[in-house]
Amino acid sequence: MDIFEKFRKNKGEIGKWMDQIHGYFAFPKLEGELGPYMTFRGKTVLNWSLNNYLGLANHPEVRKADAEAAAKFGMAYPMGARMMSGQTVYHEQLERELAAFVKKPDAFLLNYGYQGMVSVIDAICGRNDVIVYDAESHACILDGVRLHMGKRFVFLHNDIDSLRKQLTHATKLAEKQKGGILVITEGVFGMAGDMGKLAEIAALKDEFEFRLLVDDAHGFGMMGETSAGTGEHQGIQDKIDLYFATFAKAMAGIGGFIACDTDICYYLRYNMRSQTYAKSLPMPMVIGGLKRLELIRTRPEFKEKLWTIVAALQKGLREAGFDLGKTNTAVTPVYMKGGEAEATNLVFDLRENYGIFCSMVVYPVIPKGDILLRLIPTSVHTLEDVDKTVKAFSVVRKNLLEGKYKSETLASVKVDK
Repeated sequence: MDIFEKFRKNKGEIGKWMDQIHGYFAFPKLEGELGPYMTFRGKTVLNWSLNNYLGLANHPEVRKADAEAAAKFGMAYPMGARMMSGQTVYHEQLERELAAFVKKPDAFLLNYGYQGMVSVIDAICGRNDVIVYDAESHACILDGVRLHMGKRFVFLHNDIDSLRKQLTHATKLAEKQKGGILVITEGVFGMAGDMGKLAEIAALKDEFEFRLLVDDAHGFGMMGETSAGTGEHQGIQDKIDLYFATFAKAMAGIGGFIACDTDICYYLRYNMRSQTYAKSLPMPMVIGGLKRLELIRTRPEFKEKLWTIVAALQKGLREAGFDLGKTNTAVTPVYMKGGEAEATNLVFDLRENYGIFCSMVVYPVIPKGDILLRLIPTSVHTLEDVDKTVKAFSVVRKNLLEGKYKSETLASVKVDK
């Protein structure tokens, strides 16, 4: 059988809809300056889909730093992997500043967040080691776990009793195999918006021997007194053995870092395949990263404004009777009931008639019959934006309950070819 033939017959749970959704519900083109108001198919929309939490994407100092670095160094410099020819004093400076910011001895700068997480897991865990991870972990964690040649156990999402049970199994196996245990969770779960129970997980170190890896992509820059992340927020940053964050959220860029003890950091520098065999982070992002980190450290008003918008949005939606699940962070999921066709008709109505653009999630990502509209508040949204959104959501929910979006087929849209 031709290996391509199976893909032509079965395009996957989401891919099966591509002929009806491409360019609208999937791969939409948002154009114009990054921010709350952008252009979608020729219309201005109020945009709640960007992880630009602190509004740094278009901050003039950030744009200036990016542009000047690009003009000075170009996009190619430095060429090669860090180990071979891609090392610079600026990469080292950013690592030192990141480590100090998240209160760790050292940090290793990564060229990309997703593959960085995959590679950290691969480098840390050998065949005899055991991984225990949260059931709702991000795809990058799942991919890293799947590469692991040893045993893995999954615990129910944020369920400490379940984790204790799996750690009991993992401990017996690790002792038998003379291996160690790595527990993996997230600081903030990016879909549902609930924090990982880091303090309770860390407390289990009194009962079990394990190391803790935390993916804090949605916590870094937003959580904690100094914005150093969810570990700081929960008062256990020192209990996190491997602290991971990306630049794609609060830092509004690409790349990421892993922070930990210096000897472990040097082990990762020499053993993370995604860094040893791939190009170093380009200089404009490194120089731009230094500027972004400076602004996070010195301009707390960005975070304060973010949380003002978060509080207003979540309060307004809850008072209007919406189900926001268990979120206790900036990520704002709005749950409704309906099928895939109803979801597309509702989102089409929101975009075309109310000028609201947000991300839609349906089966198989969430249970069948559920609709999740994910809103990402930012410091550059306004209270007027919040009011407009709550009113629009109230109207489309009423339409949904009245069956106005009922259909056997997805919303009819012009797809991109």
